[in-house]
Amino acid sequence: MPSRRAFLTTIAAGLGASAVAPVLARAQSEAVPEITTALNGPVGLQLWSLREYLPKDLQGSLKKVRALGLREVESAGLWGHTVADLRAALDAAGLRCQSSHMQFERLRDDLSGALAEAKALGASTVVCPWIPHTGNAFTREDAQKASDAFNTYAKAASQAGLRFAYHLHGYDFFPSTEGTLFDTIAGATDPKIVGFQVDTFHAFHGGADPTKLIQRYKDRVVSLHLKDLKKGVTVTAGTALGTPDIDVPVGTGQVDMQAVLMAAIAAGVKLYYIEDESADPWGHIPQSIAYLKGFKRT
Repeated sequence: MPSRRAFLTTIAAGLGASAVAPVLARAQSEAVPEITTALNGPVGLQLWSLREYLPKDLQGSLKKVRALGLREVESAGLWGHTVADLRAALDAAGLRCQSSHMQFERLRDDLSGALAEAKALGASTVVCPWIPHTGNAFTREDAQKASDAFNTYAKAASQAGLRFAYHLHGYDFFPSTEGTLFDTIAGATDPKIVGFQVDTFHAFHGGADPTKLIQRYKDRVVSLHLKDLKKGVTVTAGTALGTPDIDVPVGTGQVDMQAVLMAAIAAGVKLYYIEDESADPWGHIPQSIAYLKGFKRT
């Protein structure tokens, strides 16, 4: 039987370099085994982690992601490229994009365009990652207005064959009539069409217990952002964001990842995205992957 190299060389000679490129890309991506874990679904990478690299070297950065054993990514913009260019680069690297982040303003001002972009990338879920508000003054009125918008976005997404979800942040956990402002959003949105993406770092840093959130809203949790908070950092309710120096590899910080992942398994979560907002994502991401590969159900 001829070797893979001989086979591909024969194809190249017969079809030309441009025709064989997709075959070569697929062969190269298949040569790197996809990582396996004890979770319910695949582990991927939120591309925001590589925001410093993707605008400079889109194809090279995506190939490095695939070389880590990851096949799944979640989009977070186009990085100065067209939708077609990003999709082609994902395909060439052997990556899949099942979930796409779309900013609130984009959904508000160009809902049909945002949904079309997500579908063009291959996504089946559209996630809104942030609710615009002034400073730390996120209010119950903000939460209620956002909930109305989410119901509108989710209905349109459903009609387009997509699922809609909201990615929570720490500002969601200020006290509210319903418990917290996140509870306000959960109660005011249609549970049949509005799901949630739980960010373990932001939930914990904002004063919530990500395990209990997953357990309470299990049917609505469509995916997780896996990231960890540096040990010794003070947790304050309502903290919206963190600085790069307190973002550490999964399993090395304050978040009880074992409990979080067990709750996610029980809830039937199917997608898990590593997100690294540190100053050293290429150094941290392999450590997070190693933790997840070593995770065991208890």
